[in-house]
This record gives sequence, C-alpha cells and structure tokens, in this order.
Amino acid sequence: MLFALLCGAAAGAQEASPAEPVGPPAEARWDAHFQATTVTQWHPSFDAPYSGANSLSPDAEHETTITSTVFLGARLWKGAELYVNPELSGGSGLSHTEGIAGFPNGEAFRVGDAQPRIYLGRLMLRQTIAAGGERESVTEDANQLGGARSVRRWTLTIGKFGVADFFDDNSYSHDPRTQFLNWAGWTAGAWDYAADTRGYTWGFVFGYDGPDWSARFGAAAEPKVANGLQFDKDLLAAHAFSLEVDRRYALDGKNGTARGILFYNRAGMGNYREAIDEADGAAPDVTATRKEGRSKWGLVVNLEQDLGGAFGLFLRGSWNDGKNEAWAYAEIERSMTAGVVWKEPIPFRTEDEAGVAVIVNGLSKDHRDYLTAGGYGFMIGDGRLSYGPELIAETYYQALVVRHVFFAGGYQFVAHPAYNRDRGPVHVFTARLHVEI
Repeated sequence: MLFALLCGAAAGAQEASPAEPVGPPAEARWDAHFQATTVTQWHPSFDAPYSGANSLSPDAEHETTITSTVFLGARLWKGAELYVNPELSGGSGLSHTEGIAGFPNGEAFRVGDAQPRIYLGRLMLRQTIAAGGERESVTEDANQLGGARSVRRWTLTIGKFGVADFFDDNSYSHDPRTQFLNWAGWTAGAWDYAADTRGYTWGFVFGYDGPDWSARFGAAAEPKVANGLQFDKDLLAAHAFSLEVDRRYALDGKNGTARGILFYNRAGMGNYREAIDEADGAAPDVTATRKEGRSKWGLVVNLEQDLGGAFGLFLRGSWNDGKNEAWAYAEIERSMTAGVVWKEPIPFRTEDEAGVAVIVNGLSKDHRDYLTAGGYGFMIGDGRLSYGPELIAETYYQALVVRHVFFAGGYQFVAHPAYNRDRGPVHVFTARLHVEI
C-alpha cells in the first residue's frame, strides 16, 4: 500500500507540468505498464448442519490474494506487436477457493500453495492486416500500443494468453481488478473456457473487425487434468474452440453491443452419470471415469447497453450440456447475470464508480445427481446436497485515492452456496486495492 501511495504521489506531481497540445497519438514503438491488486475478503460464521471436503467453512474466516503484472509491448514490423507479461500471484481465496460455484473473488486461483510465485502470464505475437477504409486512433494501454489502425482489419494472435482476453468482453463487467469480482459476474459462469489453474493457455485467435460488427475464432490447449497447471500435449484429443460474433448498434441514440459465443471443448473428462452408475450406491468419483475424447459444448449471450448519463447495463446468459466433468473454470452449467454500473456517483469524483449485479447459477441434472449422491468436483461438494440454484447479489464502490491508486469496498450475498439449501446464506465483505501505472 505504501508503494502504491508513493507511486500515486509521484505521478500526481508529474501532472503539475504544463499540458502538451492534444493531437493524433504517435505510433509507439514500445511501452510498459504495471498493475498490482490485493483483495481481502471476510465472511462471518453461517449455519451449516454438515460440511464436506469441498465445503466453504461455516466458521468466520478471512483471506487475501495478491497479483502483480508487468505488461511489456514492442512493435516489431508493420502491423506486428509482441507482448510479454511476467506475473506474480499469491495468497488464497476463502476456504482454499472452494465451496461456492460462483466464487466471490475473481483474483483467486486454486494452486494449493499460498506463497507468492512468479510465472509467465502472457507471451503473444499479434499481426494486424488492414482491410482498407478509414483509420482510428488507438489509445495506449496494457497490451495495446498507442497509434492508429484501420477500422476494417484482420488480426491473428498466437502464443500464451487468457481466452477471456479476446472473448466475452463487456465495458461494464470484464475485469475483477476494477469491476465486479464474482466469477459468474466478470465473465460467463457456464463458459468452461480452456485455461490452466491461473487462467492462461496456449493457442491462437483469428478475427475480423469492421465498423459495426466483429467476429473471431480461437483454438486453445486444455489442461491435462481438471483445473491443472500442465497442458495436454495431444492436441487432437484435447482442445477448445470458441467462435464469437459481435454486433454494435444504437438504441434511441445510445450505444450498445450484443455478443454471441459458441464453444466446444474436448479433453479427458469424466462423466457424471457413468460415475453414479459405477458407484453402485457408494459415493461416486467422476475422476475414475475419465476417458480421452469426451466433449462439452455450450453458448454465451452477452449484452451491454448505455442507459444515458452515467449509467450502463449489462446482461449475460450462458449454458453448457453438463454431461461431462467441469474441466477448467467453474462448476456451473447454467448462469444468468444482470447488473448496472454508475459512473461518477458522487459529483466531481469523475473516476469513481459503483455497481450492483444479481447472479443465478444452476447445474445440469447429471451433475446435480452426482453431488446429491456424495460426489466431489474440483471446486464444490458438501458430501450430500439439498439442491437449490445458487443466488448471488454483488455490489461495490470504487474510489480513486490518488492518481493510479484505487480502493474498492464490496459486499456479496450468497444464498444456497454450492447449490445447497441446507447451508448459508453467506455474507462476504471485500476490500480491494488496485494500482495501475
């Protein structure tokens, strides 16, 4: 926190220098950005007549996570950009990031070791090919070199990245470091997108952007085991495909974007119904039924709409078939999220914002029966289950403390954690500090 405040004070002092004339952005040859985020969450004790191996602890607890990223970018040749992101992460989510399907901390990973570790987050080569027509300014940002580009363009990105870097974007909720934190709030809960435990994978994304619509296709590697750090090198047997189409529009003079995603995953997954049948009345184990070539498919609908003034609305709906094991993201097969964001809720505090969202998560029948029979996934499982949809409400207020330094306070209400009517409700309180330079 001291480092963050000092950086902010230094940046504030630099602001006192005379402003430079505003003009077209220069084409940057390279740039460097930095972010650090700490999230501390606490929940008081709650009622739970029983608990299992993957349950959220009914006793009061608090945990803290930290991530820190350096974003390095360089322009190599015409249209080519290279981005490298070394990253550090540490700490743990509540109850080792288990016990709630729509987990309340989007910065929490299930790596098992709370000690901070440094690793390579992203290593991406991006080639952009102009398709003619007018050009637009590009504002310098993390993993985005400043300059200008064609409005109509083809783009190929290859390397290591997060699939959510390119898909399921939304202006009002897509970054747990500055917006909503819940796993089913910042992205689609039922989208079991390819990723290792820390959220990254290897692959490529190829897309087209035009004035009113965009489309992209991505292929990525799947982890070798559910929620694992190692990738399956047999890419014919284990892979993930994602196809997204975006349509930008104006409604009564207010801008909006509608997105649709179709995804197909293939990996050595277990099967919930097969696990129940093979258990013959005992507690089933889906990991014992893993078999190469199993698949999962689903879809996502994503909408953002400017409501005028300082308000914006977002909606997300997602679904997957839920027959085979949850593999990389969350144990969710149906999810609906709706939220509103309010920019500048206090006059003259132009960088502050507040948000509120409601989330409903559900399971497929096979997954529900598996947990009811005493089975466990990689994230949830109370040993038995009285099923009910997981109901979550989240609200936050984020304030600019000094330049580059933001503090947010938040609250999440969770009814039926891990889809269990016998447990909860849970009240989760959050303090988040975020620095970006």
